[in-house]
Amino acid sequence: MLRKLLPFALLLTLACGRLKEPTDPLGGSGDPIDSTATFTRVQNEIFTPTCAQLGCHDTLGQQQQLVLAPGRAYAQIVNAPSTEISSVQRVMPGDPSSSYLYRKITGAGISGDRMPQGGPYLNDVQIKLVRDWIRRGAPND
Repeated sequence: MLRKLLPFALLLTLACGRLKEPTDPLGGSGDPIDSTATFTRVQNEIFTPTCAQLGCHDTLGQQQQLVLAPGRAYAQIVNAPSTEISSVQRVMPGDPSSSYLYRKITGAGISGDRMPQGGPYLNDVQIKLVRDWIRRGAPND
């Protein structure tokens, strides 16, 4: 009888351990976190060339009252509520699936359009950079 319960107990133990990790239904929560995923890289590789363009999330356009220009982006996204779904933070440190920014670039669980609006959308490497920066706790580094 004990031998029959042992696999079940082991499975239950493993499953309970996973519940403590941030949930990420979009994948990646089991992947190792890239320690080079910094805010500086997100700003330089994604926000500045893709998002902070004229008419979008620049100082003039300010779509959704969001400026992703250098020097302004971090304060406007980390622990700040989304304007589309105010119950969700733009970036919830440590939890990509609860971060509206991550949802917007993957197109899951959002209101409105996937970003960048009309595409081309971020590639898997760029999405992983954002995801890993958030999983690292979204430090301002």
